[in-house]
Amino acid sequence: MITINQKEISDFSKSSKLEWIETNGVGGYASSTIIGLNSRRYHGLLVSANNPPVEKEVIVSKLDEAIVLKNKFYELSVNQFPGNVSPKGYQYLVEFKKDLFPEFIYKVDSVKIKKTIAAISERNTTVIIYEVLEAIEEFEIQLTPFIAMRDFHSLRKADVNLQAEYSFKNNLLKFNLQNRPTTLFASINKGEFTSCPDWYYNFEYLEELNRGLDYREDLFKPGFFKTSVNKGDKIIVTLSSIPILRDGLYLFEKEKYRREKIVADSKNNTILKQLLLAADQFIVKRKESGKTIIAGYHWFSDWGRDTMISLPGLTLSTKRFNDAQSILETFAAAVDKGMIPNRFPDYGESPEYNTVDASLWFIIAIKKYLDASNDFYFVRETLYPIVKNIISWHEKGTRHNIYEDYDGLLYSGEPGVQLTWMDAKIGDWVVTPRQGKAVEINALWYNVLHIAAYLSNVFNKKTCEAYYKKKANKVFKNFNETFWNEEGGYLFDYVDDDYKDSSFRPNQIYAISLPYKLLGSEKAKLIVDKVYENLYTPFGLRSLSPNNENYKPIYTGDQYLRDSAYHQGTVWSFLLGAFADAIEFAYPKENEVRIKKIIENFILHISNAGLGTVSEIFDGNFPHNSKGCIAQAWGVAEFLRIYQKYGSAK
Repeated sequence: MITINQKEISDFSKSSKLEWIETNGVGGYASSTIIGLNSRRYHGLLVSANNPPVEKEVIVSKLDEAIVLKNKFYELSVNQFPGNVSPKGYQYLVEFKKDLFPEFIYKVDSVKIKKTIAAISERNTTVIIYEVLEAIEEFEIQLTPFIAMRDFHSLRKADVNLQAEYSFKNNLLKFNLQNRPTTLFASINKGEFTSCPDWYYNFEYLEELNRGLDYREDLFKPGFFKTSVNKGDKIIVTLSSIPILRDGLYLFEKEKYRREKIVADSKNNTILKQLLLAADQFIVKRKESGKTIIAGYHWFSDWGRDTMISLPGLTLSTKRFNDAQSILETFAAAVDKGMIPNRFPDYGESPEYNTVDASLWFIIAIKKYLDASNDFYFVRETLYPIVKNIISWHEKGTRHNIYEDYDGLLYSGEPGVQLTWMDAKIGDWVVTPRQGKAVEINALWYNVLHIAAYLSNVFNKKTCEAYYKKKANKVFKNFNETFWNEEGGYLFDYVDDDYKDSSFRPNQIYAISLPYKLLGSEKAKLIVDKVYENLYTPFGLRSLSPNNENYKPIYTGDQYLRDSAYHQGTVWSFLLGAFADAIEFAYPKENEVRIKKIIENFILHISNAGLGTVSEIFDGNFPHNSKGCIAQAWGVAEFLRIYQKYGSAK
């Protein structure tokens, strides 16, 4: 359990940056800060994925709470307006807990209330429970919904001519806003609704200001719920974009049982428990197919590369083999010209195929799935033909000038197109183009050929096995001749004809971290030592050495400034997984101590940003503040994987 005490909560500068997120398994979520201050346009109490897992809509921005006790009015909510925080309800918040769900303990005079928030699996529904823990007399709770009903990338502006239609009957509020297809269903187990429609102006989201974006929003208040309560009473509010057919308490208890099963094997290990819960948040259903993985919250959809890197940690380490199979099937069905999609866009458009590595990671994930599940039938019947298809297309050439060159190495790239994971692009400027033969792409290619040979062997395709082995041997020879930087004692990042890029980046670790190694132990030690010296931080690896003139120490500012720093020194959490594997290979006798230290350093992050989860990126320079998404799939997946492999059981 993660606990934030009253002293920490009272420090507004800190508590206003601690965030929680609840996800619903179809792409939607509820999320805010621990004090209830929405600091992002993406925060909301009911964020619905209207075309799962995309087309997300912030329906209910927040539910402001107040109590009336002894004729005094106490507001528990927190809002940022221009030059003013009002009200300052965090002064009544005495404790925040993150266990199975986020819990908030409020204390006002003789009254103590526990609020629990739960996103319900496989439906766009949020349940909020207010339990009166202490009270010596009856008092009143008032709950005021603030409605946005807009795309989650945009902001709502007041329009007095915008018609709102709503009704309250049998404890159910039904709400529609003109020109929006969505209906809000809001139920309360007891109480009444007082209609007093009004617009509230200039809510400020300071994280958006920090990102150089519009940051002021107007929200609509249709009225408020009120009910009288005493000690032991529970007020249950259910918010949904679909008709509410079951009692909110039933939905909550069912969701609680589901999560208890997820963490059943964690015993008393708090970190493992939170990581298992975090892993569950990214596995979602697509409306038209099977399962997939959301790359990150709040704003990413499902990306091929992220999904395949995340799959081992999120599904295999957790023994969710059915989910893993469904995810592989989802992407297998979308293979085109030997490529899986780079991403499925936010609004249901055709998949995008601008990636060179996602299809290679797909084959790596297939092998790891097979190793963990022994599901030879599924791999043979469904995936093995696709593996061969992917290799064939790469041999003869596919989109974006991706092809196998005469030396057996993979070449990729064309002007204006970003293809590797270092994919920031500003207008027509690709920040890190890496056109040519990229080091990690060819490490992946080498592994793909070995995996194809292995599968051919177990499926009794001896001719194919020999063919792929021969190709892998050629890659091994030419990789070492092409990429080893003798003067520097590390691998070039990419080569293009006679040009060899000597930028010191983390991409080279894949040559010694993937299952089939391209270097011997002595060269591996050189790389690990240099990575540790130049790139390692407690929260991940820098994307570029600080000694490089293009190094950006801080990820901040508007989109241009942020994108120009994204892969130019910014720290990436997911790279810790590959680094741990590289250490294991390079230092087999010392790896346990080294990797355990890495794990211990990183654990501190779990309770310092997105609570119970792992941030996408961090500043390159100390103190390495967390940035980007508060919850990133491959960050969680890789830390969970190495935590289970190297940390929790030792």
